[in-house]
Amino acid sequence: MAEPNRKAFSDTLLALAEANPDILALTSDSRGSASLNQFASALPRQLIEAGIAEQNIVGMAAGLAKSGKVPFVCSPAAFLSMRSIEQIKVDCAYSGANVKLIGISGGVSYGALGATHHSLQDLAVMRSIPGLTVVVPSDNQQTAELTSQIAYMEGPVYMRLGRQAVPSVHGPHMPSQLGRGLMLQDGQDLTLIGAGEVMPGVLEAAHMLEDGLGAAVRVVEIHTIKPLDEEIIMAAAETRAVVVVEEHSVHGGLGSACASVLSQFCPVPVCILGIPDEPPVTGSQSEIFRHYGLDAEGIHSRIAAFWQQLQRQRRRG
Repeated sequence: MAEPNRKAFSDTLLALAEANPDILALTSDSRGSASLNQFASALPRQLIEAGIAEQNIVGMAAGLAKSGKVPFVCSPAAFLSMRSIEQIKVDCAYSGANVKLIGISGGVSYGALGATHHSLQDLAVMRSIPGLTVVVPSDNQQTAELTSQIAYMEGPVYMRLGRQAVPSVHGPHMPSQLGRGLMLQDGQDLTLIGAGEVMPGVLEAAHMLEDGLGAAVRVVEIHTIKPLDEEIIMAAAETRAVVVVEEHSVHGGLGSACASVLSQFCPVPVCILGIPDEPPVTGSQSEIFRHYGLDAEGIHSRIAAFWQQLQRQRRRG
């Protein structure tokens, strides 16, 4: 049964912390949101509750990391990425502190609480900070795998997690590795690139496009936004066009990262589907996805229009 990625994260973190007492969980009055109640009951001496003080919790974590601990800071992504950005930049990244920053309820997971609780600029900000790894898993399996990997790597990491239960994207023989993208299906006409909780919709839309347009669609998942797997992105230029789908502003996120690589090395038409440059609407995650055309039907419709426009341009050319 599908569970939220935050649950897969907390289960994995508990197992890791039971084996390694240096692993700590820090929360900013967000124990329940991070699904850390079981962790708190099992390992109370390895959990620190800082209250609603995001800047302080990041500074505390950096100090703990410099003392040999492996702190996981679990805080709502909207506040962790905006309120604490100076501490993340200076105390964690610039200082090379081994802090794992877990942005919970990322994207529009807190949608019903309005724009103040959306984190739609976090990837743009985080990927611009030198020395910071940025990760966005899509399902429970990948969340567990990447949580284990970041626990054992040295250096600061920002990982964004959603709030809702998510379907599986990966089979049991499709492991994820930090810094390496995944080709979920191959095709020679069009490449769809995505990350995080839009991936089920991307895969469904790809099947709809194959049925409706007769196009062979490649689907690539980029779960590590930084360092970026440029090789798998440049391979997308083998197809006639690239569409990037993301739960993020259309400015500065995965789409911008992919477009930058492709424009420099192997130009190909690129379309970015995300949240437009406006205050986003309020509603549930599914309602917001539907409003902005980020559900399967919306992705299919927008890509079909983009594809037809490219076809017309080629005929005129």
